[in-house]
Amino acid sequence: MVCGTTSGAGKSLLATALARWYARQGFKVAPFKAQNMSNNARVAAGGEMGSAQYFQALAAGRVPEVRMNPILLKPERDTHSQVILLGQRRDDLSRMEWRERAVHLWPTVRGCLDELAAEHEVLVIEGAGSPAEINLQSTDLVNMRVAEASRASTLIVCDIDRGGAFAHLYGTHQLLPAPQRALIRGFVLNKFRGDPALLAPGPQWLETLTGVPTLAVLPMWRDHGLPEEDGVFDTVRSGSGVSVAIVAYPYISNLDEFAALKRVPQVSLSWARQAETIASADVVILPGSKHVAADLAWLRVRGLDRAIEAHAAADKPLLAICGGLQMLGRELRDPHGVEGEALGLGLLPYSTVFRPAKQYRHRSYRLASLTGYWTGLSGLTFDGYEIHHGTTLADASMEAATAVRAILPANGGWQRGQTLALYPHGLFESASVLHALFGRNTPTLDDTLEGLADFVDAHFAKSALMRLLEAPQGIL
Repeated sequence: MVCGTTSGAGKSLLATALARWYARQGFKVAPFKAQNMSNNARVAAGGEMGSAQYFQALAAGRVPEVRMNPILLKPERDTHSQVILLGQRRDDLSRMEWRERAVHLWPTVRGCLDELAAEHEVLVIEGAGSPAEINLQSTDLVNMRVAEASRASTLIVCDIDRGGAFAHLYGTHQLLPAPQRALIRGFVLNKFRGDPALLAPGPQWLETLTGVPTLAVLPMWRDHGLPEEDGVFDTVRSGSGVSVAIVAYPYISNLDEFAALKRVPQVSLSWARQAETIASADVVILPGSKHVAADLAWLRVRGLDRAIEAHAAADKPLLAICGGLQMLGRELRDPHGVEGEALGLGLLPYSTVFRPAKQYRHRSYRLASLTGYWTGLSGLTFDGYEIHHGTTLADASMEAATAVRAILPANGGWQRGQTLALYPHGLFESASVLHALFGRNTPTLDDTLEGLADFVDAHFAKSALMRLLEAPQGIL
């Protein structure tokens, strides 16, 4: 199990790397994270699951399925999240008080954990936040309660670049009850910049105080290629070629699909929160949104709606995906109270109606003939997925018939001028799409996963990683 001293310490990256490393040793491996809070989700067997565990399953060579992430919390407001249980939306659980909800959720967590353990030789389990949040220990679903249930050899990873690493590791260890401390087999210092020899005598003192060795010092690695799990990856990629601005509204979702753009040579990638960023971009992208009406309101308060309209009026390339597609239409109607009503930007002649049931699809999509900037994508096939409540239909008018062209079947996408609107996510995860748009070759996802396994292989002793498969001392 991989726990962390904080969010962002590197749990997901390390868990993904270990999943591929153990799979390369010939083990049958599966990932597990009891509860994930993220608006980055993928369609898998059973419904939707967190993107991090989706990629960990691919790293392990397994077909992703919802048991690997039985609970997904998708934030809709600062104080409210939509609960996804075993891939399906559960409004009854979303309305439930947190402590009461945890009681109902633990049997599902334990059941999935036990089933996956029985079916695989190795589970690589990821925690969430910190296991030492003592105010949450009584309702823990995802950290040391899972470690105890699975008798997992547990690593604690810390982001040393933020400072205070030894205090974080020592404090985390000391705040845990003795039976849980017995499960901790190693500390990992992540994102280190400099000469590891300068760390002495810190790791030695820490082991003297806790009895836990530091098993690895992982250097800072910004370009590992793994999509970010949480938040916008704000590092701006500068290049001399095309500039791409992704609009970063508050409830942005599925942003992990744009990670590949960070690896395209010469592409300049930025996140737009100001009108000036949109005005200076060659290509603007409206990504998915977990709360389309709220994000539309945010665009208007900041004047980004006018910047987007000006970009389209100047006949510059504009791509809208899922929630972004819905924003470009004339109206959002919500007769069932799913997400909220709003007027769209009115750039494309269609409207969207929200339905109570979510639509899930994961398949290959073939684009029709496209024009302008997007011509190179004509006839291309890419592997994509859909997760949305909205059903979008072009307006039944002569204007609509002549102004917009359907480029995917079943109301899956349209083009008007240089504006392209698609429901499926995953366009930029296709190597052929990237080559057609940018003329550059980028590493594949499998190249990235192999690189992560090489990374841990270089910085952990192989004997240490194999010993983690043995039961912790004193634990039967």
